[in-house]
Amino acid sequence: MGTISMLIDGKARASGDGATFERRNPLDRSVATVAPAATTADAVAAVESAAAAFAAWSQTGPGQRRALLLKAAEAIEAKGPALIAAMAAETAAAAPWAGFNVHLAADMLREAASITTQVGGEVIPSDIPGSLAMGVRGAAGVVLGIAPWNAPVILGVRAIATPLACGNTVVFKGSELCPATHGLIVEAFNDAGFPPGVVNFITNAPADAATVVEAIVAHPALRRVNFTGSTRVGKLVAQTCAKYLKPVVLELGGKAPMVVLDDADLEAAVNGAAFGAFANSGQVCMSTERLVVDRRVADAFVARLAEKASKLPLGDPRKGPVVLGSVVDMSTVERCNALIDDALSKGATLVCGGKAENTLMPATLLDHVTSGMRIYHEESFGPVKPVVRVDGADEAVRVANDNPYGLSAAVFGRDIARAWAVANRIDSGICHVNGPTVHDEAQMPFGGVKDSGYGRFGGRAGIDAFTELRWITIQTTDRHYPF
Repeated sequence: MGTISMLIDGKARASGDGATFERRNPLDRSVATVAPAATTADAVAAVESAAAAFAAWSQTGPGQRRALLLKAAEAIEAKGPALIAAMAAETAAAAPWAGFNVHLAADMLREAASITTQVGGEVIPSDIPGSLAMGVRGAAGVVLGIAPWNAPVILGVRAIATPLACGNTVVFKGSELCPATHGLIVEAFNDAGFPPGVVNFITNAPADAATVVEAIVAHPALRRVNFTGSTRVGKLVAQTCAKYLKPVVLELGGKAPMVVLDDADLEAAVNGAAFGAFANSGQVCMSTERLVVDRRVADAFVARLAEKASKLPLGDPRKGPVVLGSVVDMSTVERCNALIDDALSKGATLVCGGKAENTLMPATLLDHVTSGMRIYHEESFGPVKPVVRVDGADEAVRVANDNPYGLSAAVFGRDIARAWAVANRIDSGICHVNGPTVHDEAQMPFGGVKDSGYGRFGGRAGIDAFTELRWITIQTTDRHYPF
């Protein structure tokens, strides 16, 4: 992909000391991108650029912000081929997943454009005679957006779009694993005509992430943080934000259960499971990580799913169409191989797939998984999925909730009222009845509970996250005072 630059105050920038870092393709280890390794001074400069631009940008009318966001959507679509190529080079993502990223990201920008006129308030009844009391929402200030590599276009745009729609300015910190992909997103905003300083972009070497993030969060002009990524890193970001009293929206890891009840349409359940489990090789925060199946239909369900999973095309996405591309690095392979070994040693059955020697990992199913196995509890974040057999809906709910995560879930059953009742008992921020765990739409309130984070992205929920609510009164008559 070549060498990329940061963007600060509308100008392309190298790091202050000229340092760079490399991102290599996970399959052949060729250099995909050379990116600037930002210093803390670069990080501060990005915040100060955003702070200087905030006064004017926060006062722009909603129509102007809408027009620019719509242009950004067009620019993202125009960069579709480049974004797909960048994702293949940096993360070895398959073209269908990369294309889905581009499509949904454009939709997110159009949805953000639609909410510029929805940043409203309310008149609140007051007990004080002649007092006109209002709750007024307005832009918060500078927002730091941090997005991961696994759905880089979707999550990169999400980190920027709604904050901009609400009148904030943004510092976007690109992922160390896909800096060129995230750089193309910022190029799209620049192409759309956003004023200098409204969207700033920095990249950092992996070893410098903590110091760069803290330098940004510590700056007095920084008012909001949004982070999408692992629970481990999210906890560190949350601690840094707490230290400086900065509100943060966190969308973190998951161990999404898909419950298959005894009356489920098995064809629909198998199709939903295959997509939810193996889209982007299972490297999705909402990925189906536990198949919780009623014992009465388990044999038929597992056989059908194994047949479908074993036929999913696997290969280098740069060489032709595939469903499963490479996983992001060998640490994923090592983790998944260890989960397989542990499960098999404790009585699980390998139904299809198996251990890998490189980052091309096949779709893998482990049946008869129990609570004593690591994969029952731990997020694989790869194409290795456990089947847990249960007796009845009550045990299915217990197993579904037997985990610290709570992002997405799914329930399959023909009796909709019964499936709905089961869905309402599952601890998750998102749950789909007769649909896959992997499902995102720009206008929906997206986020989790427990170790999957807090706060919500999407639609009107995003307005609450990226605005300040003020109480303002106007005294319209003389007020009586006690002294």
